[in-house]
Amino acid sequence: MRAPDFWWEKPGFLARSLAPLAKIYGGVAASRMVKAGLKAPCPVICVGNFVAGGAGKTPLALKLAEILKAEGHRPVFLSRGHGGALKGPVLVDSVRHGPDDVGDEPLLLVRFAPVVIARDRAAGALLAAKHGDVIIMDDGMQNPSLFKDLTLAVVDSGQGLGNELCIPAGPLRAPFADQAEKVDFCVSIGGLAPETIKKTFAERLFQARLVPDPTIAELLRGERVFAVSGIGRPQKFEASLVELGAKLVGKRAFPDHHPFSRAEFDQVLADAARLKAIPVTTEKDFVRMVACAPDRADRIEVLPVRLAISDENQLKKRLKSLFS
Repeated sequence: MRAPDFWWEKPGFLARSLAPLAKIYGGVAASRMVKAGLKAPCPVICVGNFVAGGAGKTPLALKLAEILKAEGHRPVFLSRGHGGALKGPVLVDSVRHGPDDVGDEPLLLVRFAPVVIARDRAAGALLAAKHGDVIIMDDGMQNPSLFKDLTLAVVDSGQGLGNELCIPAGPLRAPFADQAEKVDFCVSIGGLAPETIKKTFAERLFQARLVPDPTIAELLRGERVFAVSGIGRPQKFEASLVELGAKLVGKRAFPDHHPFSRAEFDQVLADAARLKAIPVTTEKDFVRMVACAPDRADRIEVLPVRLAISDENQLKKRLKSLFS
């Protein structure tokens, strides 16, 4: 599903007409968030966001795992497995499982640390604790079933909080004030944080940016490229290609977590060839593309991105405190 455009604009007729439903939705979500959750056998770090859709949770989860592993810890990712058929709890096996089983994000995360997928986050945490000493929960900030020792909310500086209304009138998963009470730190990705975020979090705000893999960036610099993605904000990926110096001559955006078919993959390759361009996609999209056409994997370029955080030492200190 792709978020409607009116969510990111000043509230108009459609947003106002949906406001009564948004108030009910937001009220229910806020009431759930106050419930006490299960305390896992090891620390739980939640990476979430205030709005529906992608904001950069996965890059932050990977960054946390990198920091924790450098300190000698054994992080385990806990994911709902969005887009997969398995309810879990199950330990992800990259050989045995595909995106139809566990979703695309777990198959990306498992390259860096063990991953448990579970619709029941509490049950998933119990399994995850058997495979490591700290849990990084990718999404689930509004889920009350599991106690969080540390919660970090990600904000895409380009979209912010949208019109600051709850679903379906706007993108908020619950009223912002109710969500902010549960957040220890906020990470703004891509630029200056929106005013509401800056006022709310002040000294508890990190600035961050997505950095393309330097080797791939050099390979694509000056080249004609065709961007293909199935993510929440395809324009972010497309902007990254332009910023690294590639010539964006074509693009194709699919819905978030789109299950690619072989025919669609072939069409993308054909469109890129017609434009004499290099087809380029994201790491998460590549997981789904390979699943539908493994013999085509070497015909599309992948642009990995990693998160660079300002004042990373402060974040490291906060992570260390979880184990003291």
